[in-house]
Amino acid sequence: MKKLLFGILVIGALSACNSDNVSNQEEMSQNSEIPTTNATSKRVCPSDLLREKALKNNPELRARYEANELQAEKFSKDVMMGKVLADGTVEIPVVLNVIYNTSPQNISDARIAEQIAILNTDYGATNSDINKIPSEFKPAAAGDVKIRFKLVATNRKQSSKTGWKIDLDEMKKSSTGGIDTTNPTKNMNVWIVNSILDENGVPGILGYATSPESVGLWYDGLVIGCQYFGKTGASAPFNLGRTVTHEVGHYLNLPHIWGPSDAGCLTDYSNDTPDSPGPNYGTPTYPLYKTCGGVSRSQMFMNYMDYVDDKMMFMFSANQKTRMQAVVAAAGPRAGLR
Repeated sequence: MKKLLFGILVIGALSACNSDNVSNQEEMSQNSEIPTTNATSKRVCPSDLLREKALKNNPELRARYEANELQAEKFSKDVMMGKVLADGTVEIPVVLNVIYNTSPQNISDARIAEQIAILNTDYGATNSDINKIPSEFKPAAAGDVKIRFKLVATNRKQSSKTGWKIDLDEMKKSSTGGIDTTNPTKNMNVWIVNSILDENGVPGILGYATSPESVGLWYDGLVIGCQYFGKTGASAPFNLGRTVTHEVGHYLNLPHIWGPSDAGCLTDYSNDTPDSPGPNYGTPTYPLYKTCGGVSRSQMFMNYMDYVDDKMMFMFSANQKTRMQAVVAAAGPRAGLR
């Protein structure tokens, strides 16, 4: 397994989070679906929209994006031609930045370890629900993505803020009450906060992530609402740690399965995921037929890059695996994480 350099993650969690300190772990293990204030019942992830806005407004980022896509395409062709061998697993160092208002929001080390373990099972295809993949999609399943995650540091900071807006990224700067990024070329930084607000100040966003063209920049990394982090004390129906699995997918260059905007029926650059007119929510039943371009196909709603509830998502596709491997390959934009 290839070792990655150490990094620091700071997690921010405010009063909306459940207490998960040592004294109440037993109680929470018996009731892991305790209602949480400000929690949402519908998955919301603006990562793709934030990316499109940044690319539109920043020519330098657009150039990086286009170069990354060319590199990903070349990597995919090299894999098909046998030029790239699966010679090891990449281990990404994770720095957690916890920002909390009250002590119950200061997420425990045990809950952090729980989330890291979830990432490693989901990306290693050892998750217990992977046997639920429908027969139609088993040939397209990624299997082991060969990317793992290792916690190297946890930073904690108390704050008076009760919400953090996605267009400001204030949680990522000490000068605005947050925690500064720790060497983003070498570490995957994650910020845990009490409540993520949209550009209008409305709560309800589960998390968001930057894409590979942001590598090395001060804001590069993931932001996760503490209510949706890990399992113990997390808010149903997003209490299996899959919000972080989803956002790491964006961090490793995966768009939503319906494409990079809300228009739907656009390419997600993975030809083994059926075209989708938009997100699927809740707990759909397979097969779920929807139409794009006059063609009706069952949706791969169990893909980690859809919007269904945590218990309904349990796979990546083989093409998605190739895209992620291209990002951490020697010539990829996140090669510094190796």
